[in-house]
Amino acid sequence: MSHESVTSGPDESSLAEIKQMSGRRIEDERRRQGLTQPHLARRAGLSVSWIREIESGNPRTKIDDHLRCAAALGLSPGCVLVPMLFRAHGKICPPQLLAGNFRELECRLLEFIVDQTIADMRRSLMGGEEPGSAFPQLRS
Repeated sequence: MSHESVTSGPDESSLAEIKQMSGRRIEDERRRQGLTQPHLARRAGLSVSWIREIESGNPRTKIDDHLRCAAALGLSPGCVLVPMLFRAHGKICPPQLLAGNFRELECRLLEFIVDQTIADMRRSLMGGEEPGSAFPQLRS
């Protein structure tokens, strides 16, 4: 496989910025819930010093630890992954976008992905034609 055919992920500076945004969002939510860093550390299974590093946006932190903190706070993974999607498409994620929780939007997106995949499968099975009523509804 040639180098050009591999989609590259975010570069180091982009990841550092994503971790900054994620860390701020995690800290804001922790404070909103009235939790201490030690409480979040216990919930997430991380050390208090590592929670401090995550909240400060330290680029050495791991994205999966950001996701663990988000889950421990009841935040959707979108608060970490949406900025990565913006970067992957060459766009800048407005920090204000991260103020909410993405749960409902994520559910809608997953439904859309399933619907599109099923439609693509139907088109493929029909030889590129739009499906008629030949297939039963695959989803409820």
